[in-house]
Amino acid sequence: MLLLDANILIRAVLGSRVLGLLLKYAGRIEFMAPDVAFQEARKHLPSILDARKIPAPAAMTTLDLLMLLVQTVETETYASFETAARERIGKRDVEDWPVLAGALALGCPIWTEDTDFFGCGVATWTTDRVELYLAKTAERECMPREEL
Repeated sequence: MLLLDANILIRAVLGSRVLGLLLKYAGRIEFMAPDVAFQEARKHLPSILDARKIPAPAAMTTLDLLMLLVQTVETETYASFETAARERIGKRDVEDWPVLAGALALGCPIWTEDTDFFGCGVATWTTDRVELYLAKTAERECMPREEL
């Protein structure tokens, strides 16, 4: 299981690397994102698309399709971890608490490009290294239980 930050959702829409990894490991890895990560991506994508001269309708459709690969984690799942997440993230970016709270609630690492999560007590993976985690986790999921 791996929790995605909004910036990873945005990267999946804008480029091929993140989307390729999601497609490659779909079905073997549970990809999750807090509900607010999808909301944040929807909020920021239009201005990013406009600046890059990318047609918004197709890109927003891609974001909608990501919901087939990435399960939404509802607020009720992680809300009880809000205080702990806010304490851990400190003053770096308090608006990111739902991602950290989601990782705490699910007991999984975070896939992000945001350095605000570094040192929060939860493993973080950046896109340039995340395939190390994905490959190892997918391999472990395929092993018979007695070999674990």
